[in-house]
Amino acid sequence: MSETLLFTILALCALGVLAALILYFVAQKFKVLEDPRIDNVEGILPGANCGGCGYPGCRGLAEALVKNDDISQMFCPVGGGATMKAVAEYLGKSAPEKEPQVAEIRCNGSCDKRPRTNIYDGASSCAVAASLYAGETGCSYGCLGCGDCVAACNFGALRMNPETGLPEVDAEKCTACGACVRACPRMIIELRKKGPKNRRVYVSCVNKEKGAIARKACQAACIACGKCAKVCPFGAIVVENNLAYIDSFKCKLCRKCVAECPTHAIVEVNFPPKKEIPPVAEKKDATDAKDAVVAPETVIRNDNTSAAAMAGKIENND
Repeated sequence: MSETLLFTILALCALGVLAALILYFVAQKFKVLEDPRIDNVEGILPGANCGGCGYPGCRGLAEALVKNDDISQMFCPVGGGATMKAVAEYLGKSAPEKEPQVAEIRCNGSCDKRPRTNIYDGASSCAVAASLYAGETGCSYGCLGCGDCVAACNFGALRMNPETGLPEVDAEKCTACGACVRACPRMIIELRKKGPKNRRVYVSCVNKEKGAIARKACQAACIACGKCAKVCPFGAIVVENNLAYIDSFKCKLCRKCVAECPTHAIVEVNFPPKKEIPPVAEKKDATDAKDAVVAPETVIRNDNTSAAAMAGKIENND
């Protein structure tokens, strides 16, 4: 019995050693040598692993940056231009340049502007609500208000405003990773250029219904009247599918479109308040002004003339 047990143990040990040798030779045969620069580049990246760059985490982006000669189309939205410049300097490649972006909520249909037509009593998820019905209001394009975008943000840059029922973006915390854009089933969130001094102008509406229908559903809806496009001197506004859109790269922030929009669907961000022009004083009547200046001279002249005439009469009498 003891001999059988000892033989079994020795046989298992031999099989284990044999399997280890086979695995060792297979690993040596098919091993893949990894560029050590990948670890260094990953260390330069912020490590957010948000996927905003289009790759599976910072490791995926680091591998792509090392393996590709042209990295002009690769960009880390969290690290921004400074991080990409550091990576490019380390790899000896040209750094991609991209203007900072920020997420914008393209829906201005707050509770007071979009009257409710029904009440949703299902799962608190925009994705679920969007798959079941059009929403609690007459606008089937607007925000559903369940906060999927807030849950998707890893940087705390989004919050739901209880008064308006709409999400709000903290531009200082937003990294433009695009997680909220992908999470929104209504596609009302867009990454837009931050602009100089963080000033931006955009159409806060995505409703593609005709003007009368859109206005009935929401008081702040774009009615595609085209007034904004006509007044824009830079050709930055186009009206397609019953909806106006402002190209942030063509827009020069003149804000003429903001004043022209009849429904106030165009939003201006971070601009100083406009200075009020004081009322112009009423001009006095020119005749009255002339009389006020000339009349005394005339009186004096008349008095002199009368005095001269009187002196002449006195001399004649003498």
